[in-house]
Amino acid sequence: MTLEILLAERAIYRQLVRFARAMDARAWQALDQITTDDVSADLGAGKLQGRRALIDNMRSFLDDCGPTQHLLGNIMIEIEGDQASSRAYVSDMHLGTGKQSTLTFSTLGDYHDQWVRVDGEWRMCHRTKLNRAHIGDITVLGPGPRAD
Repeated sequence: MTLEILLAERAIYRQLVRFARAMDARAWQALDQITTDDVSADLGAGKLQGRRALIDNMRSFLDDCGPTQHLLGNIMIEIEGDQASSRAYVSDMHLGTGKQSTLTFSTLGDYHDQWVRVDGEWRMCHRTKLNRAHIGDITVLGPGPRAD
């Protein structure tokens, strides 16, 4: 274990936390500093390509949802030069709003992320979310992805 690896792990850990907090705060512009422009993702409903597609997908669920909290744990980070991978358990809680204010929806999942160092900063270049279980009423998340 070198100091460089420890610093890289810490930087990636902080980016993971920033991503979760950005979702909860609906601070989508924060993802500009967390992801690459061409980030790809598979969150369980098909492949996404590019930051705009990722944000649009998340917003399709979270814009009509009440407060959320995405908690991360059991985080493992592996560094290989200017590339890295991470795995983190996610337990997320979504509260309803308006007529659905008494409803909740939660998932237990596992984020598998790929990272690349760009100009000295660690950026997520791919995210896969593996959903292991859910509880509650999924309608809390709103209509989901919209076909335009």
